[in-house]
Amino acid sequence: MHHRAPAPSRRTLLTVTAAAAAAAVTGVTAPVAHASDDRRLQRIIDRMSLEEKVGQLFVMRVYGHSATAPDQADIDANLAEIGVRTAAELVERYHVGGVIYFSWAHNTRDPQQIAALSNGIQRAALAQPTPVPVLISTDQEHGIVCRVGKPATLLPGAMALGAGGSHADARKAAQIAGEELAAVGIRQNYAPVADVNVNPANPVIGVRSFGSDPQAVAGLVAAQVKGYQRAGVAATSKHFPGHGDTAVDSHYGLPTITHTREQWAELDAPPFRSAIAAGIDSIMTAHIVVPALDPSEDPATLSRPILTGILREQLGYDGVVVTDSLGMEGVRTKYGDERVPVLALKAGVDQLLNPPRLDVAWNAVLKAVKDGELTEARLDESILRILRLKAKLGLFRQAYATRAGVDRVIGTDAHLAHADRIAEATTTLLLNEDGFLPLSPASHRSVLVVGADPASPSGTTGPPTTTLATALTELGFTATAVSTGITPTAAKIEEAVAAAAGKDVVLVGTYNVSATSPQRTLVARLVATGVPVVTIAIRNPYDVARLGGQRAALAAYSWTDVELRAAVRVLAGRARPRGRLPVPVQNADDPTKVLYPVGYGLSYAR
Repeated sequence: MHHRAPAPSRRTLLTVTAAAAAAAVTGVTAPVAHASDDRRLQRIIDRMSLEEKVGQLFVMRVYGHSATAPDQADIDANLAEIGVRTAAELVERYHVGGVIYFSWAHNTRDPQQIAALSNGIQRAALAQPTPVPVLISTDQEHGIVCRVGKPATLLPGAMALGAGGSHADARKAAQIAGEELAAVGIRQNYAPVADVNVNPANPVIGVRSFGSDPQAVAGLVAAQVKGYQRAGVAATSKHFPGHGDTAVDSHYGLPTITHTREQWAELDAPPFRSAIAAGIDSIMTAHIVVPALDPSEDPATLSRPILTGILREQLGYDGVVVTDSLGMEGVRTKYGDERVPVLALKAGVDQLLNPPRLDVAWNAVLKAVKDGELTEARLDESILRILRLKAKLGLFRQAYATRAGVDRVIGTDAHLAHADRIAEATTTLLLNEDGFLPLSPASHRSVLVVGADPASPSGTTGPPTTTLATALTELGFTATAVSTGITPTAAKIEEAVAAAAGKDVVLVGTYNVSATSPQRTLVARLVATGVPVVTIAIRNPYDVARLGGQRAALAAYSWTDVELRAAVRVLAGRARPRGRLPVPVQNADDPTKVLYPVGYGLSYAR
């Protein structure tokens, strides 16, 4: 029988640690928790009911723009998926320690709304019998994964930063991202990605990685960790033990990494070692099988040899370990949804992220403790790590965002200028026949822009063809846009060919061109018109290996406005191309041959 101790006073909770408050104000990383701080936090844990303890371990999605008055459609979605109406009810019923925001869950309409949602969640948490602030998180990697859009500052993603190669720029990008997240009450960011993308066919990481060189990735990961720390936001390196060499997307299947232990230590481990040395606050697990690290072939998220044996004991990490989403197929293929959270905790996880059915997962953990499969002491161990992080971030001192803080920090002119400057250093020029670039309105005024228009990562940018055409027009060109799509139809190709007549140049935005992609036909048909063609890869930089006949080719690494505008400034000679490939581009027909090595990138003759 678990007896509840008297609830702590609000004063006890809000004065957990002066060190944490100082850290939150200065952005300086707090030292490892002192014994006195742990004793204060342990007293809070001791006052929790078993149900409250179980809740602290979960980080859950919830639909709606408001914690108490979401739209009816979001109430319906919450009732169907979680059995509660609102975020406030989620906190009240399940005592969750964390909430994750998604744009598709309608959590991120605009900055003031996000701040109000965060405050509503915190009010609900601090009204509980044991009041503990919630750690609100999101995936704001920037580049192609971004949950908070304009008017927040949107920055280059990881591979773009890898092409820029500047630790100072990577750190500054993370600091800006962190300051803007903190202003709206989001204090844990699931970034930076620490995976080393050594497989061009990787369907899930790609440009989300800084590159293919472990040491280069390690340096940029550490720089971003420091940037987030300066902003008072917990960074999260992912996906441990390394998701960079897989041809399977763990959202839809269970990938197997065939690296030997020696290859893992050489290729995958360095960025995580670097993150730990930089004081990383949390590390996210991967739903991947690595037989060399755990012959049981359990996914890493559920593997005690990987999470406790390697991450905790070998690498010496004692921060928060969070699972990747428990709704992904990669973690659900071997065990049922009621076993997954229990096995994750037994493996060494602290935070259980976004289970498909919270009632199933929550009750499974509760039952495991009551049945003796998990001890309450094991829960306390993870809760202490979670509360240490909340204290370090100053959440016990001040859990709320302010309207003034949002207005002062979000999308400032200074932040936007930094984003443009950083992006300008990332655009990579791969091909420039006979010095065709830079373009001048005097010689190539009339430009047709065609290509793919993938959905905006944040829902607030693009479409890419329009963004490119607008940026060219602003620089004195006459540009028109024809969206041909990721898989252009024969009719769309004919439309583009017809539109090219009489133009001085055609700019084609390409998107992950495969061997069978009709984008290859589009480019070939445009080249055949005799109008000079320039291609710009708006996601993976490998496209150039599958295309031919273009006069010039650039890599932009993502289709967000900040990257596309920077690429146009390079195209038009308003900026020099300074990006260098952070991954090799191999011959499409013979991958043993490298067309463009790591570090490759052309410049303009002065």
